[in-house]
Amino acid sequence: MDIVRRSDHTDVHRFADGPIGPYIDAFKQYLSQRRYAANTVATYLRCITHFAQWADSGRYRRRRIDEGLIAEFLHEHFQCKCPGTLHDRRDHRAALGHLLVVLRAQGVIAVRAVGATPVDEELRCYGEYMEHVRGLAPKTRSIALRIIGRLLTARFGVGAVDIAAIKPEHVRRFFADQAKLYSKPVNAGVVVASLRGYFRYRASLGDLVHGLIGAVSYPANWSLSSLPKTLTAEEVHRLIGSLGQRGRSMRRADAIVRCALDLGLRSGEIARLGLDDIDWQAGTLVLRHTKGRREDVLPLPATTGEAIAAYLAQERPKTSNRAVFVRHVAPRDQPAGADLVRKTIRQAFARAGLPYTRSHLLRHTMANRLLAGGSSLKEVADVLRHRSLNTTLIYAKLDSRKLVEVALPWPGSAS
Repeated sequence: MDIVRRSDHTDVHRFADGPIGPYIDAFKQYLSQRRYAANTVATYLRCITHFAQWADSGRYRRRRIDEGLIAEFLHEHFQCKCPGTLHDRRDHRAALGHLLVVLRAQGVIAVRAVGATPVDEELRCYGEYMEHVRGLAPKTRSIALRIIGRLLTARFGVGAVDIAAIKPEHVRRFFADQAKLYSKPVNAGVVVASLRGYFRYRASLGDLVHGLIGAVSYPANWSLSSLPKTLTAEEVHRLIGSLGQRGRSMRRADAIVRCALDLGLRSGEIARLGLDDIDWQAGTLVLRHTKGRREDVLPLPATTGEAIAAYLAQERPKTSNRAVFVRHVAPRDQPAGADLVRKTIRQAFARAGLPYTRSHLLRHTMANRLLAGGSSLKEVADVLRHRSLNTTLIYAKLDSRKLVEVALPWPGSAS
């Protein structure tokens, strides 16, 4: 602990004549602006001191500092016996990552080159097409570009992209290899959708790719064959009962769980909530940049509003960021991401003693609660903001009230 707490500035400034020394102050200012704790700053300074000592010696003295040199340091030198140094690989990797950012901002080392191969250019054009012509969501575009990038790189490497050189057998072989990456065959349907979407794009440009569009088919998947998993009424009661605990970031956790359980918001939608999206007087909430690429106005339930208000008044750190949910640890002044939202809901399940991990479960649960309360499928679709009522039909299997009305008597029974 003494090593972590002690920031030995003389060790750092011993390398003032080296490539790092003149930028130590900029490094400390960078961390300070992001509100890293003093102990963390001291630890990171000792990490880059360790690296500077190694880089300033022997055959490394004239090497340029970049990702390659850092990887070499972590691989070759990290198990050293240097006196007074930390040996936490994670701290070193984080500190040196920040150092690269600072050195590039200072113009000491070149900005990392962005790939400009023909495949990169093709993916850029296709990405713009998906965004501006088809209006696909960012996550959908990202998945498609990743899959198409694998196909084109495997076929052309760094050479020119020639769609005419792609044959149906190439597509089938590629799909077979990609399908192995998925735990369930039905999940490989995303590969089929990505391939067909790309080939339709090329067809719109005049390429003869109709044979490629039908080269692969979707894995067997019976529509609406499964029941959406939901929490039972008793489990909902346990989850709600576990809210309101004291502890670090617990009010933020309560508000996040309420947004998912009371409004059925997706994790990304919760993360993107802004202070300006809440109308406290009207009791409404505006969702922007949703999966359907629309702006939707939802009523703000009292329980959800109270949880958000408690977080804003009592726990949210002072920040210039306009996001409702922000990071409580460095780097500060940043919004909480969708991964943090999902992690928060997983932790809430654990505190309630529930064996679940998927945050989307609360969205299904909210739909089930609406149906149990007498809402129609159309009303559920409106709350969930489904573009098509067909997407909501799977919840019909959960509507016991309606199913009883249409159920036929068992053959041979009295009723």
